Amino acid sequence: MNGEEEFFDAVTGFDSDNSSGEFSEANQKITGMIDLDTNKSTRSGKSGERPSQENGIQKHRTALPAPMFTRSDFSVWSILKKCIGLELSKITMPIAFNEPLSFLQRITEYMEHVYLIHRASRQTQPLERMQSVAAFAVSAVASQWERTGKPFNPLLGETYELIREDLGFRFISEQVSHHPPISAFYSEGLKQDFAFHGSIYPKLKFWGKSVEAEPRGTITLELLGHNEAYTWTNPTCCVHNVIIGKLWIEQYGVVEILNHRTGDKCVLNFKPCGLFGKELHRVEGHIQDKNKKKLFIIYGKWTECLWGIEPASYESFRKQEKRGDQLRKAQLDGGPERPDSDVADDMPVAQETVQVIPGSKLLWRINSRPPNSAQMYNFTSFTVSLNELESGMEKTLPPTDCRLRPDIRGMENGNMDLASQEKERLEEKQREARRERAKEETEWRTRWFYPGDNPYTGASDWLYAGDYFERNFSDCPDIY
Repeated sequence: MNGEEEFFDAVTGFDSDNSSGEFSEANQKITGMIDLDTNKSTRSGKSGERPSQENGIQKHRTALPAPMFTRSDFSVWSILKKCIGLELSKITMPIAFNEPLSFLQRITEYMEHVYLIHRASRQTQPLERMQSVAAFAVSAVASQWERTGKPFNPLLGETYELIREDLGFRFISEQVSHHPPISAFYSEGLKQDFAFHGSIYPKLKFWGKSVEAEPRGTITLELLGHNEAYTWTNPTCCVHNVIIGKLWIEQYGVVEILNHRTGDKCVLNFKPCGLFGKELHRVEGHIQDKNKKKLFIIYGKWTECLWGIEPASYESFRKQEKRGDQLRKAQLDGGPERPDSDVADDMPVAQETVQVIPGSKLLWRINSRPPNSAQMYNFTSFTVSLNELESGMEKTLPPTDCRLRPDIRGMENGNMDLASQEKERLEEKQREARRERAKEETEWRTRWFYPGDNPYTGASDWLYAGDYFERNFSDCPDIY
């Protein structure tokens, strides 16, 4: 079997967490189930009311059908020891290290904080809109906090849709390429106030004790009422201690958000944790106009909150702080660097709160996760609902939707043996389909997206072809 015929459930990108309202794979038997209080959510509303629905669901579940399994009996060293410094798109991981979601569903978590987009659409000043867009860009990676399980790699042609009337959006995504793995998505406001789209191709590498996911692909947000388009890429995500020790995650890198109409730019620096962990989860940046004049300062943590303040007030505060902190800073910076070794990277102890500078404006704050989140792969309340499938939904969904994928469903229901068996079956089915296409000399045809150039950056992208919600699914492929 040649390389093109091989199918791998590769380690994929790690992509939003709860925010406040805008007002204020080996075939192994797994043991060691963790106890979980699976309280069932009520399905009844107040008499006479018609609750907003998501794909026909009036009220969302608050827990998964079964708790996650412990991963303590599994080691990835035998898999990864020959892969140091290499790209991980062809490394098969045991299913025990997955979470019961497809990467397409993971991308959908961007929309958890969609209220920030709605707020930007209503704001009259470009500077205020950029503040809200910057908050949305930060919030879109917040659900990665403590999410150390990997999502299932989507099958070629796999899709996922989500309609949330209560949140005012609908969303569609498709796995448009397998080598390399590319996921395309498109979302729009139900009141035609925005369009949000892009294609994601995470590049992953193993560095001995950590796995690094470098983002590839441009994200585009269009505020239709203002004729504005914003583009950016996500920061790099790194999972530490994949071999030994407690897993922990950090995001780092510079994210630049450009308003293509005004020329305004927001530059956000996701800081690495540093030697003593002082900068863990911190984000600092600014908004500048087309002449590079700083208009607004932004700071906070991607795991907690984001604040903003006028540049003059920020600089004044920092000068006062520096005068009282020079001696302590010199002592910290003068310490020896920690040598590299085979021991685990201790998770830095970070401050639990952000120091708020007087006069700052709150841009976004994370909501608390469900009390049983740790037993549900550290899912947020929004995430818990993504794979929910109720009776009758199969009639409206295409046969390629993630909710119908049997290996993910098996894992969610706690049947790890079934999940592993189904995963192997799907892999072989996809390999056979690829061999048939090669034999017949036919190319794979995407259904809902097509390759093209991003209309604002000119970079290669995958663009939405439209008509998905007309629900003509007669020519969808049989991938499950």
